[in-house]
This record gives sequence, C-alpha cells and structure tokens, in this order.
Amino acid sequence: MCIETPFEKSNTVTMKNVRPKQTKEPTDLSQRAFDNIRQMLFHNELVAGQKVPFKDLSVQLGMSVTPVLHALKFLEFQGLVRREPNKGYFIEPLQLEEVEELYTFRSLLELTLVEITITKLDKSGEAELRAVHSAYLRSLESNLTHQKLIADRNFHLAIAQLSGQSIRLATLKNLFDMLHLKYKTSLGYVTSKQSNQEDHGKILDAILARDRDLAKSLLAAHIENSRIHACLNLQQMIAEKSQIQV
Repeated sequence: MCIETPFEKSNTVTMKNVRPKQTKEPTDLSQRAFDNIRQMLFHNELVAGQKVPFKDLSVQLGMSVTPVLHALKFLEFQGLVRREPNKGYFIEPLQLEEVEELYTFRSLLELTLVEITITKLDKSGEAELRAVHSAYLRSLESNLTHQKLIADRNFHLAIAQLSGQSIRLATLKNLFDMLHLKYKTSLGYVTSKQSNQEDHGKILDAILARDRDLAKSLLAAHIENSRIHACLNLQQMIAEKSQIQV
C-alpha cells in the first residue's frame, strides 16, 4: 500500500476521468493547473476570501486560461472555491460551522472504517501501519508544519485504506482536502509532539491487538480533541481578523 503525498498530486477524481483519451494534452494541462492551485492553497499562497487571479495563474503556469478555469471548476465542485458571476472565482471564506461539520463527518467515517480494517488486518497490513506510524514519528522532528500535517493525514488514511472501502476512503480523502487546503492555518495542534505521538501510538496498539472497542474509543477521542483545538484556533483567527478590519 502507498499513501500518496497530498497536494503534490491530486488524490481525488482527476480531470483524466472527465474527457476521452484523444484530448490528452488539455487534460494534462487541466490536471497540472489543478495540482498547482492545490499546492498554492496548502502553502497559503492563496488564502480564504481571496479572489483567484486566474489570468495571472495561466501566465505563471505557462498555459492558456482554459485549463486553469477547468481546474477552478473542479475545486468549486469540492467546495474550495466559489464563482461569482461577472466577478470571477474566490477562495471560500473560513466558517466555524463548516469545521464542526467536517469533524463530525470525519469521525463517522473513520470509526466505521477502523472497525472494518481490524476485521481484515493481516501481517502485511500490520507492517504497513507500523511503517506509516514510524514516518509520522519522524515528521515530529521537523520544524515544517506541512510535513507533520501530511504524516498525520497519512497515518489516518492508512488505517482507512486497509478497510478496502474505496468509496468511503475517497470521501475521507476529500474531507482531508477541505481541512488541509482551506483550514491549514487553524490546524497547528497537529504539530504538538507529545499529544499526537501518544494518541497515534495507542490507536496503533489497539488496532494491532484487534481491540475494536478500544481502537474506536481512542480514535473518537483523538478526533474530538482535534476538533476542539481546530475550532478554538479558528475562532481566534476570525476574532483577530475582525479587529484588524475595524
């Protein structure tokens, strides 16, 4: 199993699925535009509420406006951007209610998937989980927040992927996209070495022991703690922004 590094290459349904093979060149350009815009979102080069300068992006990426617009339409479908008639595309604003809903949905998905994973887990799956957990622990030594976010995400997706539930896995990946591409700046809690190291280690141990109730309980508490910190950080960000605008 290989969990793709997010935001380097799309982990969602790509534009290659939209058009037939004979239109390979524009499809590839749309995909490249899509991947580049995702990178910009992840690295805060495009931020919530900002108008997307798609004409400038097309020049920067060395392509026409058309594939950039194709990419933005797909991002609109994901809920990351919105189109305003006669005005253009904008990055969707931060919303506390949306974060609450995302974490509620995330909990529902992950708790059902971890139970299925435990029933299917074999020696190969055990090795994969240990490997992705080790990668997560190594990321904690880095000062780069985005590396920790990616490693945290990959740990959770590795558990989900072993369930073999492809539709729910794709939904979970899209959910992480929303959290990490739009709300990355409010997710500073995942860089907390002590709490996440302990949480992930305990969740892994419970899965390896095939203790479904304990694994679900630990995972639920971990996601809830993440939700609380994300919402508190976002509330503070919104409050600080409102003070600046006064």
